[in-house]
Amino acid sequence: MLYRSGTLPNRAYLPQMAETSVQLPDGRVIFVQKYEVSVAEWNACHAEGVCSEKLRPPKGLTAADAPATGLNYLDISQYVRWISERANHPFRLPATKEWEFMAKPVLPEKPEPIFSDPSLRWASDYLVNARKSRRLEKRGSFSTNAQGIADLDGSVWEWTDDCYVGESGTVSKQRCPAFYVAGEHMAVIPFLVRDPARGGCAVGTPPPHLGFRLVTDKKI
Repeated sequence: MLYRSGTLPNRAYLPQMAETSVQLPDGRVIFVQKYEVSVAEWNACHAEGVCSEKLRPPKGLTAADAPATGLNYLDISQYVRWISERANHPFRLPATKEWEFMAKPVLPEKPEPIFSDPSLRWASDYLVNARKSRRLEKRGSFSTNAQGIADLDGSVWEWTDDCYVGESGTVSKQRCPAFYVAGEHMAVIPFLVRDPARGGCAVGTPPPHLGFRLVTDKKI
């Protein structure tokens, strides 16, 4: 991490964190960003010449309201290094088990299939998912859990820091071919993919938008 241990955080760069920490089943405590990183927060990194992609909010949303999306794992790694250095605080992406634990209270239960015939399962998936909005909404438009973490059940699926290697064994994080993305289910997305609808190996329905939020193990 590119931060100076023993010195105070730079509050000008600190993101808005959830009101309450998350106590995990293994006893660890993590502190989680209340919302997904916004376009405005992302573009501050771009303006300093670190994040390569410049983002624009969609029509009807401001840069402060819009989640930063269309980002791959490498893009986000640039931001995490930058914010950790600028804020002088060690931020990271959540692990899949951490994300699933904090999202469980707000994620809807999996609906029953419309058709019982296995050969029509594709139609069930299509019709059920068609009912759910895949539109990019303003931050805070979806549920908030008991800790004050918003939009875990939203249309933006969030990159985690857990590598997927299939049956190829373990590899270093630097050589990982794909990572888990968390949303309605866990999807597996190659690390260079920004738009899973155009390419990528998502499990089930492809995520509509790829974004992220920060977590930290150290209280701010």
